[in-house]
Amino acid sequence: MRGVGQLGLRQIARPAAPRLPLPALTRSRSPARCSLPTPPTPLQGLEDQLLGIVVAKERPDLEEEKNKLIITGAENKRKLKEIEDEILRVLSASEGNILEDEGAVNILQSSKLLSDEISEKQHISDETEAKIDEARAGYKPVAHHSSLLYFAVTDLGAIDPMYQYSLRWFVDLFVRAIADSAQSDDLEVRLQLLNDHFTFFLYQNVCRSLFEKDKLLFALLLAAKLAMDANRMDPRDLRFLLTGGIVSAPGWEVRRGAPGPGGC
Repeated sequence: MRGVGQLGLRQIARPAAPRLPLPALTRSRSPARCSLPTPPTPLQGLEDQLLGIVVAKERPDLEEEKNKLIITGAENKRKLKEIEDEILRVLSASEGNILEDEGAVNILQSSKLLSDEISEKQHISDETEAKIDEARAGYKPVAHHSSLLYFAVTDLGAIDPMYQYSLRWFVDLFVRAIADSAQSDDLEVRLQLLNDHFTFFLYQNVCRSLFEKDKLLFALLLAAKLAMDANRMDPRDLRFLLTGGIVSAPGWEVRRGAPGPGGC
């Protein structure tokens, strides 16, 4: 639309001011509104990141030991590379029969001993790291569950473009949930407590920034995401629920009430 303004005796057409959508106003100071949206994150990458966070909080000894092993492994590889370079230098600089060169023989013998020692240390480090990874793997269900919740939250952007949440904000909530959830010495019980507490905690915080009409839809989105991951819900059932029977999946009719595969 264009407005018409009058200047003297002439009428000048000017563009009307655009109508901008009003933001959602809530009493909550939710950081979700203040954080920049995060670019798409691969599921596996997010799981690894959350696994590192939860293990660092639940078993800091394991995470610290793993970090030390990573540094030690890199140092061992560097030393082995230096030994190989030294051996190549000695071989290339040697003239005639290398066995008659006492200095070259001594360097090669010392390099061999050092190489064997480093290789043995690296073998022990690899065994220790494998045991640590096995212990860390016990917390993978929490990392996987939480990553599903994150992608359920990011799906809200398809409902309303204003619903944008950053990964940093999500991780901060995740860390708070780990600290605030009930404790248990039994790992299986502890994992369930973490999942239950974080799911509800996240739901509460997200709902503070949602329109009232979208809160129930968000609850459905969370439940469906978790149910499909646990194979308790067929994705086609969710598609049918959302589209009212107008679906485009292979083998399904596109008209409501039309017979499905096999004439059923």
